[in-house]
Amino acid sequence: MKNALIGLLGTLTLAFAGLIIVSLRDTSAKEGGQAPTFTITTDQGKKITPESFGGKLLVLNFWASWCVPCVQEIPSLNVFQQKYSGKGVVVVAISMDKNPDKYKSFLEKIPVSFATARDPSADISAEYGTFQYPETYLIKDGRVVKKYGNAENWTTDDITHYVESLL
Repeated sequence: MKNALIGLLGTLTLAFAGLIIVSLRDTSAKEGGQAPTFTITTDQGKKITPESFGGKLLVLNFWASWCVPCVQEIPSLNVFQQKYSGKGVVVVAISMDKNPDKYKSFLEKIPVSFATARDPSADISAEYGTFQYPETYLIKDGRVVKKYGNAENWTTDDITHYVESLL
């Protein structure tokens, strides 16, 4: 009986350790890996998924109106979207703003030329492993081809040359 209890305790300990290891596994989106899927309705009323864009390059930006680097990035994202909109590039910015009124007020003051949506529960960004903003993923054919973990100037030669190499 004692040996059976020790064996059971050992088995449960191993099972618990395995559960901890599995739960700590990094499941965030990685360059070269499959992009997590999602469905969201943009402020413009369009329901989108990553698959909605076919062979186009999806620039998926996670941001918030209270995030200073995010706000600083908006003008260059506007220019970027205007430059590449007819060339197979789509920018979608998903905000983590919890307050819908503050979010709408922000977008009235600072208009954007790209699709926007609000995900106050941060479910989509969590699927991507994003917890600091801004963070942007370039997605082509369902795969993450590049991840930017900081605010970027989307008009630099480095970024524009890279994007053009993907088109």
